[in-house]
Amino acid sequence: MKVAVVGATGLVGTKMLQVLAERNFPVTELIPVASEKSVGKEITYKGKQFKVVSVDTAISMKPDLALFSAGGSTSLKDAPRFAEVGTTVVDNSSAWRMDPTKKLVVPEVNADVLTAEDKIIANPNCSTIQMVVALKPLHDAYQIKRIVVSTYQSVTGTGVKAVEQLMNERNGIDGPKAYPYKIDLNVIPQIDVFGDNGYTKEEMKMIKETQKIMGDNSIRVTATTVRIPVMGGHSESVNIEFANDFDLDEVKALLAKAPGVIVTDDIANLKYPMPLDAHEKDEVFVGRIRRDETQPNTLNCWIVSDNLRKGAATNAVQIAEYLVANHLIGQAVEA
Repeated sequence: MKVAVVGATGLVGTKMLQVLAERNFPVTELIPVASEKSVGKEITYKGKQFKVVSVDTAISMKPDLALFSAGGSTSLKDAPRFAEVGTTVVDNSSAWRMDPTKKLVVPEVNADVLTAEDKIIANPNCSTIQMVVALKPLHDAYQIKRIVVSTYQSVTGTGVKAVEQLMNERNGIDGPKAYPYKIDLNVIPQIDVFGDNGYTKEEMKMIKETQKIMGDNSIRVTATTVRIPVMGGHSESVNIEFANDFDLDEVKALLAKAPGVIVTDDIANLKYPMPLDAHEKDEVFVGRIRRDETQPNTLNCWIVSDNLRKGAATNAVQIAEYLVANHLIGQAVEA
């Protein structure tokens, strides 16, 4: 299978290459793609060197699959050009997520919506992905009415410049800023730009994407997204009101057997999920599972996942794996 990675030199693109290699995705020809200034640079994949090419060159090579992580404007411009030559695009930007003609997919939740005709498939927002992976089995069992979520998001979600800002501040170095404020020893209650309703774009993504992925517009979601001086993963405090009552032991059992979920919930031994534990892992970790004692049928929990892996690169590769396994892309590949 001929695979292009668009944005191959960025944080998520680099992680996509790592995940493709780790999971032994059936790549017969790798095409790393980046902006003009990176063309000709070399990247390493499975111990071999590959030259970065331009978008135009990559399209002319007609890859079976293109994993995109190059920003929304690039996706809007170039994803349709790849699709025109028969390439299936899995796009990590926000460009196509809310397009009613495009599927928004988390494989553990709604991979069954995919068909061979889907040539541009949207990868959801990192903070949405980890939440819906954990909540899908609970929605199926008890029917979610309302979600209140507050996020604690890693600087890696912003990109290399933000990581450098944090490290520079930690080491007393004055350098370029990704944020309008200091991030070290601070918390910034803003991710992306504010809308007219006082919510940020990140908050509105969580609201709208959750409904689309779950296939249920009756689920009410309200979100506050926050950037914290952490690397390794995003954390979320989630309050879920259900239509039906639940048994706590049953909730934990449902989560423990859910695909892609690990329950870490042992308060007697101070065991709960933290970004340090999720770093470089593909699972979604859930803990602090308890009843909301202020109203019926309501649960509190804490959800943590590596935002560059399950929140971006791994989810995109898992979509591609589903397409391959179900013969919806390229040549039939034996499992």
